[in-house]
Amino acid sequence: MKLWQTTRFTIDLTQAQVMAIVNVTPDSFSDGGRHGDAASAIAHCEALLREGAQILDIGGESTRPGARAPTLDEELQRVLPVLRYAVTLGVPVSVDTSRPEVMRAALDLGVDIVNDVRALQREGALDVLARFERAGVCLMHMQGEPGSMQATPQYEDVLAEVRGFFAARMAALGERGIAAKRIVFDPGIGFGKSVEHNLALLRRQRELLDLGAPLLVGWSRKSTLGAVTGRPVHERQAASVAAALLAVQRGAAIVRVHDVAATVDALAVWRHVEYNNERDPS
Repeated sequence: MKLWQTTRFTIDLTQAQVMAIVNVTPDSFSDGGRHGDAASAIAHCEALLREGAQILDIGGESTRPGARAPTLDEELQRVLPVLRYAVTLGVPVSVDTSRPEVMRAALDLGVDIVNDVRALQREGALDVLARFERAGVCLMHMQGEPGSMQATPQYEDVLAEVRGFFAARMAALGERGIAAKRIVFDPGIGFGKSVEHNLALLRRQRELLDLGAPLLVGWSRKSTLGAVTGRPVHERQAASVAAALLAVQRGAAIVRVHDVAATVDALAVWRHVEYNNERDPS
């Protein structure tokens, strides 16, 4: 049995979990501004749970290429009211942030997971996670910074470099006493990677599994799906669901998505076929 220890929950990852995206921002690449105030973001959390979301991931900073970083006060004002309510909903709650101050404030509220696109590399971030001894953490790989990461991403072997990065971060967290059972990895689809880099990560995703940490993968509405299908961001639901399903088939334990109901349904069909095929007389 695969388990992920978080603040209030030990999450069973035997079956892939659906993490729902809640962007409390005016400028996220897909849904910026749709849930930019606390009331609409809270209502969105409730709707996502009705659709079958198992984890809520709440963030107040857009990391799309070229986005303006909010001030610390702006980020806190965006996310804290939503987090304060979300922790009453009976499911694991994640805060999507790289700022140690936001991590600390969120964990003080009882938030379960820190989801950090910068993998706890900012000064003070490791200190926060070491202090909160049960909090879960997702470490993402990103080449560069959001403002410039898509300018000229280059790798000799993207899988080898992502894998090496994760191994180094796992060691750094271990030195601070952060147990491996608290950690998951995210290969960072679209974060400092070309279309071919992203597709290689999906194609060879199983090569990341022997690091010993579960994988969280986010393909939802990403530009690579637009490049493959020719569709704009709001017409990428089918491609997003297909990519999520392929990620789970290749060992992902959590998929981070916008289109919760469609993803939940696709995974239900896949599980029925995958785990009942021995009893299928056809």
